[in-house]
Amino acid sequence: MYYKVLGNNNADAETVVLSSGLGGSGSFWQPQLAMLSAHFRVIIYDQHGTGVSKGTVPAGYRMEDMADELAGLLNELDITRCHLVGHALGGIIGLHLALRYPALLQSLVVINGWAKLDNQTRRCFEVRQNLLLNSGVDAYVQAQPLFLYPGDWLSANDALLQEERQHQVAHFQGMENLLHRLQALMNSDLTETLGQVIAPTLAFSCKDDLLVPWMRSADLAERLQNSEHTQMLYGGHAMSVTDPETFNPILLEWLQRHSSQKPAAPSHHLPTETTWPKH
Repeated sequence: MYYKVLGNNNADAETVVLSSGLGGSGSFWQPQLAMLSAHFRVIIYDQHGTGVSKGTVPAGYRMEDMADELAGLLNELDITRCHLVGHALGGIIGLHLALRYPALLQSLVVINGWAKLDNQTRRCFEVRQNLLLNSGVDAYVQAQPLFLYPGDWLSANDALLQEERQHQVAHFQGMENLLHRLQALMNSDLTETLGQVIAPTLAFSCKDDLLVPWMRSADLAERLQNSEHTQMLYGGHAMSVTDPETFNPILLEWLQRHSSQKPAAPSHHLPTETTWPKH
């Protein structure tokens, strides 16, 4: 898989791995790279079958496969311990990684994730899937920002959205790859196994997320042994893009607070919750 290593290259530097959502491209994290690179060794990657990571995603593909692929990449890079920050699908990868390789994760951040797919999220995915199958790639890409960003941000960033649309159509991951990845995501159900996750986990939601209702993050935190639920009030599903001025300090504080920790022991304590307004 295509990857980049950025930031602190000292031997004792802690590693932060950034895992993107359904689009799969590491470029999603551009608004966070300068901030994180000043403190950590940062790894971004294009998931198998997306971006520069060419390849065919087979039928029957699972979220467990995505976790194994990331674990394989980290093994190649001789990384035995890291923080994992994942957005939506990337967060689900992180949860599966925490279950399959518990010693690997120093901490986990799941942004707009879930234990089991919400009916609203399923509805949005089905609409997007139908657009792709019945109207083609350009229609799918054109509609995608509606599920990611707040209306006022969409209105104010039309030129950027047009540029993104052209780029995404030109570098589209392929219909079969996307559909198989989407099916893997929709089929994932962690409700019975989340209690086994020992990594300290931040469930990070946004109140105005259209795609993933914020309650799914609260539910996720309740099911985990060692967790917090933090919420922004503005920014939509991709609040790390639309409001990095609020998002970035919250993320950095979590990562710094969980630096140099040993694996968490089972605690079964109730999660804490914080809400962050738009600044």
